[in-house]
Amino acid sequence: MGDSDGIDGITGLDALRRALAENAEQPEGPARNARAEQLLAEAERLNIPLAVIEALGHQLKVYNYSSEKDKMFVPFARLLRMWDERPEDFDEYEAHSLHWVFKWMSAGMLDQPHIPLASIEKWLGEMAHRYRLAGYSERAVHSAEFSVAEHTGDMARAERAYTAWLAADRDAMADCHACELHAQGIWQVTCGRDAEALELWRPVLDGEFACAHEPHTVLASSLAPLLRLGRLEEARANHLRGFRLVRPMESMRGAYADHVEFCALTGNEARGLELLAERPAYFTDTGHPRSRLDFLAVVALLMERLTELGLAGQRVPGPAGRAWTAGELAGHAREEALKLAERFDRRNGTPYTGERTRARMAQRPLADRLPLGVRTVRPAPASGAAPPAPEATDAPDLAALLAEARRLSETLQPHALEAWAAVARAARDTEPAPRDRAEIADHEAMARGPEGVELFERAAALYTEAGDLGEALAARARGAYVRALTGEADAALEAVTALYDEALALYADEATGLRQTASVVMSRARILMRCVHDGSPGTAAGEGLARAEQAVREVLALVGGQVADDVRLAARDAEARGMLAELALLGGDGDRAAGLFRRAVDGYVSAGLPWFAVEYEAQVAALAHQTGDLAEAERALRSALEHGGAYVEPVGRAQLHLQLAEIIGGRGAVDEAAEHAWEAAHWADEAGAGGTPSGGSMLGGWARQQLGGLLLRQGRCAEAAEVLESALADLSAETHGDGAVVQARWWLGDCLSELGDHHAAAEHRLRAAEIARLWPEQQDHATLAHLAGESLSKAGLLEEADQAYLRAGELWHALGNAPFRVRSLRARGWLALRGDGRAEEARELMAEAVRECEGALEAAADPVAQEQLGIELAHTHRQFGDLLARSVAEEAGDGVIQAAFEAALVQLDRAAALFGSLGADGLHDRTGAELAAGWLAADLGRPAEAAARARAVLAAYEDTEDTDDADETVRARRAEAAQLLEQ
Repeated sequence: MGDSDGIDGITGLDALRRALAENAEQPEGPARNARAEQLLAEAERLNIPLAVIEALGHQLKVYNYSSEKDKMFVPFARLLRMWDERPEDFDEYEAHSLHWVFKWMSAGMLDQPHIPLASIEKWLGEMAHRYRLAGYSERAVHSAEFSVAEHTGDMARAERAYTAWLAADRDAMADCHACELHAQGIWQVTCGRDAEALELWRPVLDGEFACAHEPHTVLASSLAPLLRLGRLEEARANHLRGFRLVRPMESMRGAYADHVEFCALTGNEARGLELLAERPAYFTDTGHPRSRLDFLAVVALLMERLTELGLAGQRVPGPAGRAWTAGELAGHAREEALKLAERFDRRNGTPYTGERTRARMAQRPLADRLPLGVRTVRPAPASGAAPPAPEATDAPDLAALLAEARRLSETLQPHALEAWAAVARAARDTEPAPRDRAEIADHEAMARGPEGVELFERAAALYTEAGDLGEALAARARGAYVRALTGEADAALEAVTALYDEALALYADEATGLRQTASVVMSRARILMRCVHDGSPGTAAGEGLARAEQAVREVLALVGGQVADDVRLAARDAEARGMLAELALLGGDGDRAAGLFRRAVDGYVSAGLPWFAVEYEAQVAALAHQTGDLAEAERALRSALEHGGAYVEPVGRAQLHLQLAEIIGGRGAVDEAAEHAWEAAHWADEAGAGGTPSGGSMLGGWARQQLGGLLLRQGRCAEAAEVLESALADLSAETHGDGAVVQARWWLGDCLSELGDHHAAAEHRLRAAEIARLWPEQQDHATLAHLAGESLSKAGLLEEADQAYLRAGELWHALGNAPFRVRSLRARGWLALRGDGRAEEARELMAEAVRECEGALEAAADPVAQEQLGIELAHTHRQFGDLLARSVAEEAGDGVIQAAFEAALVQLDRAAALFGSLGADGLHDRTGAELAAGWLAADLGRPAEAAARARAVLAAYEDTEDTDDADETVRARRAEAAQLLEQ
């Protein structure tokens, strides 16, 4: 019978196996399951028992790794019946597989509440009996019994089974180390031993053990324990790493639920909603009730969290067929989860599942907000931007509110305006005194900004009515400054000049106080500063600077000597020094500006008003950065964050953290720089979207781009990839520059390459190269094309890889970079060898690489370039030798093989000689070439030559001690030489 695919279907066992293998590589889900069912029907038509067995085993496997786990019992029952009737039809692999999936059946039964507990217990006995007959250890049986006991809440039995499980011998039926450690860690968590669980999981988290579903599930299971232990950074890392693994796997609804839970517990409710939106089928897939219960429980947790935040009416993803609000979905998910839990409890005869489900839904957040680096907009109001404003009581006392508002205003405390707003609300049904009404109107005008000009006039009238002419002038001066801010600088200056004259006259007559006069004088200085910044028409630049400086110095002269007694006057003094700094900066005197900004900072800090110093510290940082004094820039930025505390607006905090990340990362403190980049991304999200340079989305794009690069520098590729993918959603050539976009894609390509996702890595490298193609300097274009070639080659896209290397080679040639030109030729040679029937082309390309390198070496005059090219030539000869040896097919005639091997020996000898000229630096490469040549000599039937080469290698290392601390390469070379001598 033939083994090829026929027109009407599969016509042989080999063809079936190819189809099964191809289907196994498809993504999990209904389509793969349906194909498995078709293949079983094809296998049945072959009338070969082993074909049916293999198709049933494949079907069982794809069901297990999908949302249709409930379907796997039927193919298993059929397999078991076939085994009982004709075990000789099973080959060794299928017999092993049949016993292996007994474990899947026990777990699968446990996850289906309609299967009676008595049936599961009976199945455990059947499993134990069959394992004994087959000669297997009881380890897997005890593990299955433990799962049953733990699921039903029988802790004593679970502990006994757990102990017996660990005591039994590991054999071919034991789960892999990674899966066993996962289950053992879950037991520690169940017993309240989070730290012990994490210690058990460490080998899986560190990559020592892995399998198809690990570390996926361990990363997910570790999230809540890490949060409870306060290890937030590790939890964040495991979420970003783990979710990338879980996202494409339909069968991992339980692990997916752990990630949604993590979002609900860390203030990342918006990301939790995004996760729900990605998997709408998880709400309704019924094939695996246990994971559906887990999922619905965390959906309820997330929705109830949103409801607590006042967002019960927000639209959220939910089961298909209708629109959902958070409040509605909270009730629905809770009800469905408890119904499912009750089904399990009714089956198990215990309340354990219901109790655990209620406890899971009742969890409280373990972090107000853990920044994740990825772009999410918090659905709740920003909670960290500033401390809460004073709240009015149910029966506010107007006198008390007035006293508090005046206290806050007198000392220039944050939230003074909110306190005055509370006074205004409390005074609505009363008739306060004119002075009180004046202050209420005055502060309402301040709160309204450009819309408050008329209110300032009303406040002035009320101050006048109250007999305070100085404060009336101050109110009108504040109104004039607001007019200047709206573009009416000339009119504002005219108005404030008259007010200034009146105020000075009143002050001279002792008809008003210093504070009121200083307020008017400061308003005039502010307006003149605005004229300078706006470039007021009709005023020469120098004249404007001089007038503004004179006005500022009048402020300093007026309040001088009074700053220690009055916070408001101290603030005037500090602000005036800041103005002088701005003027010095406009005049081109950066050093003087920096000194004045520092004096302004000191003035605010000494007055107990550090939050006003933030802007000036930021200016100091910018000036220091321009002059290359990065230490001073870092100091100033740190001080700005310290001084501002919770009072800096989100955009400002994002900017400060981002600048710090860049400076700190530049001096190599990558870990700390990353923490600032996390914070920058977080505060950019809190600031919201915006296309301006200070907009949240623009800052977020920068922050995430920087964070991704910093994580990559730490080797945290999975986290970096998540962050950079998110960054690309905000980065654009128009707002960030095409260099930022290219760098993000470059870094992302590096991450994906490390993670083994070579298709995606190639895509990002090619897209970056396409942008860099238009740049005048082509170094980056060449490098990206070369890297794209590497990714395409590893992805098996040989033709596309060859084109990328060809493009890179042409660019390297134009740039005069001979070493990389040679490398591109070598890479193309190996690609040609991998292609069908292109061995001759491969040899020609490698020969061209040798000629190119020899020519460049001959033309090189610089000793450094000569050394580099000499090393490159040695490697080229070595690779040419390897390629020649591999380029002949096994079925080729002896003469063809001998000629290829002889030619390879020539290349390897040249490589060894060149590596030998490098002394100790080329030792390992030289001995590697010698050994390769020795094996070829042995294959050519020249044992004496092979032995001589082996002895030469041993002689090269005779002065190296063979200890446990010896170089690993030395030990490997010696061992290989000894093996060659035995030929």
